[in-house]
Amino acid sequence: MVIATARDIVESAAVPRLLFVDFPLGAPCGEPWNAEQQRAVLEMAFRVLETATAPRTTVEAGLRWSKGQRWKDLIFTEEQPFLPGQAGEEWLKKKEAYRRMKAEGKI
Repeated sequence: MVIATARDIVESAAVPRLLFVDFPLGAPCGEPWNAEQQRAVLEMAFRVLETATAPRTTVEAGLRWSKGQRWKDLIFTEEQPFLPGQAGEEWLKKKEAYRRMKAEGKI
């Protein structure tokens, strides 16, 4: 059972059960200091573990980050770079190649 924020990466690893939480990287179990939300995420994960009937089951948690979705716009920008300079450019090329291969059914 995996609780994750990077759905495409985790699904490509063929994990048996995945609870996808659409939150920023590093916060798959909920927002800092929000124990109620964190508890809810864990309870959802246990339900997935108990009820999934097939391998590679993915369930979306359906939660929203309380500070909005702006974090999605900042990822891989100059404000919030993933990798600097050439390393970042090379990573983006590999990411695009992966997406093409996935769309073509090669992955």
